[in-house]
Amino acid sequence: MWVYEKKLQYPVRVSNCNPRLAKYLIEQYGGADGELAAALRYLNQRYTIPDKVIGLLTDIGTEEFAHLEMIATMVYKLTKDATPQQMVAAGLGEHYANHDGALFYQNAAGNPWTATYIQAKGDPIADLYEDIAAEEKARATYQWLIDISDDPDINDSLRFLREREIVHSMRFREAVEILKEDKGKKKFF
Repeated sequence: MWVYEKKLQYPVRVSNCNPRLAKYLIEQYGGADGELAAALRYLNQRYTIPDKVIGLLTDIGTEEFAHLEMIATMVYKLTKDATPQQMVAAGLGEHYANHDGALFYQNAAGNPWTATYIQAKGDPIADLYEDIAAEEKARATYQWLIDISDDPDINDSLRFLREREIVHSMRFREAVEILKEDKGKKKFF
């Protein structure tokens, strides 16, 4: 179903070691509105969505995995040269004690990822509105990460991700209109 290219969707560069920024970026790795939750939500919802928009959920869900890979790369690059003392000073002491430098699906507060983050109602319109909200929350989070980051290289990648969230939101809004229009049509058999 997928073809994997061994490159990131958009380049990820890091100016310097910054475990504190990595701690904040983890929100988009394993948080409620992060990339893992979005990818799984959309790929799960596609089973109960009309054929007219099923491809959209597959496409965006797949792209969210590419975004997850970008966030993982950022976190890794920001922490790979950090000492244990720097990890502790950045608020990642518990993470270091449990996982060393390995990535773990959790939010910025250290709470593990949970399947309760994934919403699926089975009603296409309700699910698409949920998806729009998820994209808008992710967009806002990316903006807040840009606001607290002093790394111009990371900010470049974060701006790319923020813009993709806007595109996804717009595409889900289009899908809602397609389904509303289709629902109002008379069907002849």
